[in-house]
Amino acid sequence: MRVLLFTGKGGVGKTTTAAATAALAASRGLKTLVLSTDPAHSLADAFAVPLGPEPTAVESGLLAMQVDAQLAFEQSWRDVQDYLRGLLERAGVDALQADELTVLPGAEEVLALLELRRQAASGLYDLVVVDCAPTGETLRLLALPEALTWYVDKVFPAQRRALKAVRPLLSRVATVPEDGLFEAVGRLHAELCEVRALLTAPTTSVRLVLTPEAVVVAEARRTLTSLALYGYRVDGLVANRVLPTSEDPWVAGWAAAQSAQLATVRADAAPLPVLESPYAAGEPVGIEALLAFAETLYGDTDPTALVETGELLAVLRDADGFLLSLSLPLARLEDVDLARSGDELVVTVAGHRRLLALPSALRRCDVAGARLVDGRLVVRFEPDPAQWRQL
Repeated sequence: MRVLLFTGKGGVGKTTTAAATAALAASRGLKTLVLSTDPAHSLADAFAVPLGPEPTAVESGLLAMQVDAQLAFEQSWRDVQDYLRGLLERAGVDALQADELTVLPGAEEVLALLELRRQAASGLYDLVVVDCAPTGETLRLLALPEALTWYVDKVFPAQRRALKAVRPLLSRVATVPEDGLFEAVGRLHAELCEVRALLTAPTTSVRLVLTPEAVVVAEARRTLTSLALYGYRVDGLVANRVLPTSEDPWVAGWAAAQSAQLATVRADAAPLPVLESPYAAGEPVGIEALLAFAETLYGDTDPTALVETGELLAVLRDADGFLLSLSLPLARLEDVDLARSGDELVVTVAGHRRLLALPSALRRCDVAGARLVDGRLVVRFEPDPAQWRQL
């Protein structure tokens, strides 16, 4: 099954492009679901049909839905929240304040991805298209499954062991978490692992939507780097609202500025395709208009085609040790920070951080240097003699 995620700066036509791609794929015989995790709820406006938290038929072979993040939150986090709320109330906190304090920041958004996992696992669709929130929110959203998984893997087991050891003593003076609480967190952990596996699968990719303007292009460049950092595959860009050449001086000036930005985008994104959609006379609303938009954008090509971009993360052996190679397109050396923390490599790029669990061989090595080469961060590891023995 193919999964396509669309994101971009707010107002660039991200929802329109996602809806149009889904409509075209369905018209060509693919059973398609398009769902939106964007709280703006613009997907229903694009199709001009009401949408809810369950798939709704829009056209033959095409279904659409608006994810109910609150419902997903309640299904996956409610047991944990109930325990924390009760604890605060017994400590004298007002019930309303306790309810507010137990809302995990960002939880509704990340748990919305659980709905994507549920729909993908149903086996009902050939293609699932996701209309994501604007890029800033999307980057936080896509970073959370791995971050929360790290927390549950590293911190939660230690907390559970500690509570088991002191439970007989604490039970006399305080309420101790029941096993059901740990089971609820464990279920959430397993679901997040499945979400991460789905989003990083070879059949899943992200497409960046932009308009050829300097500020928008600058954000798209940063997003391209950050998505690679977090392990997400980008297989193309869509340039919306491209002005045609004109004899009118005002339009010609804008068209020339856009042409310069598009040249920069193509050079930066190569070898990824950059598709163009011309500035239309009106908004593409409804199935017919969306199909016309998609036909202009994709032509006779397959809208679901996946461009091979190579491995995002690779470990290679050389004569002196090992090389860890991480794709970081368009990253600048001054924006990259690298640190070793136990069995993990901490990579920070322009404020975005990822903790990479090192494979067994690299855990017994020392970091000997790093450099940026052709859009990849290459980290050299040399074996620690104290941890390697001669065979």
